[in-house]
Amino acid sequence: MITITWFGTASILIEACGQKLLFDPFVELNGGSNPNTLEDFEGVSDICVTHGHLDHLFFVPELVEGQDATVHCPAAAARTLEGFLEDNGNIVLTRPGDSWKLGELQITAYRGKHVAFSPSLVLHRLFSPKLFRRPKNLLFLAWAHPRFRERKDTLVYEIEAEGKNILLLGSMALDEKTEYPQGADLLILPYQGKRRPEEAACEIVERLKPKRILLDHFDDAFPPASGEEDTRPLYRLLSSRFPQIQAVKPKAGKPVRLWEA
Repeated sequence: MITITWFGTASILIEACGQKLLFDPFVELNGGSNPNTLEDFEGVSDICVTHGHLDHLFFVPELVEGQDATVHCPAAAARTLEGFLEDNGNIVLTRPGDSWKLGELQITAYRGKHVAFSPSLVLHRLFSPKLFRRPKNLLFLAWAHPRFRERKDTLVYEIEAEGKNILLLGSMALDEKTEYPQGADLLILPYQGKRRPEEAACEIVERLKPKRILLDHFDDAFPPASGEEDTRPLYRLLSSRFPQIQAVKPKAGKPVRLWEA
């Protein structure tokens, strides 16, 4: 049986074949809509990072040092981690096309792409009246953002387990030249970054043709610079264009079992 737990932001734990595989661990800032702690990630020894932004990478050094976790990540994220770790022996540089096994799990990396934020969305956040309501968060974001860069180096991961394949994106975009697996049993899709995210999401669905979708990264994880996304327009658009595809909006910390053993 495959169990998937979302901990807020893009933090996803996949449990299958007796293994635990964690993606993009992050502890939400004060006031986040799904507060969590590093204890949520205890007992995990294998981590995959999609890209180097702070909400995907910032807490990885603590997990490496605290529980000797192995981290698979793209080159830009690896360079960032090396600046925060005394010993980089746990970092595995991962490139598009790399494939490896974790027990009976097969993991393959593909070239990804980070979403290009809609200018109107950026302006809306910059001039929002809530911008200065959490000054400590704002100071932290101002310090961390330039230190945790994506640098056009994002990965997409495919996880094969128990006869199912899961395609996990770290951002709501795809590389135009990459051939991705079609018809995945599950697409884990970040839902953030566009003024009309439902349109961007449906473009990805049209290209990948997954059987099911699990949403993440739709929450207000690092206020005041983030916001909660309304997923209802996506449901309406999916029901119109892709009525055969089920979209799941998980609850933080609650395991989801999409397939029974």
